[in-house]
Amino acid sequence: MAVFDKGSIISTFRLSERDTGSCEVQIALLSARIQQLTGHLRTHRKDFHSRRGLIAMANRRRRLLAYVKQKDVERYAALVRTLGLRK
Repeated sequence: MAVFDKGSIISTFRLSERDTGSCEVQIALLSARIQQLTGHLRTHRKDFHSRRGLIAMANRRRRLLAYVKQKDVERYAALVRTLGLRK
């Protein structure tokens, strides 16, 4: 199970010095947590409670991405490119 550094993710994706909750930061943190949980579920295939949490996180990330895309397409494209979400 890979551990992710929340502080470095926030410092990478924040929009200003005191920003900790913008959409970009939330999406990046959710993406890291989703990757971590995906690795956990590869090992523990019958952990359905964690699977339910993973689905909820993926849906939340999807809604946040849709919001960013609606507000500013360039920010959305940069975020998707940086995180490597779309193929």
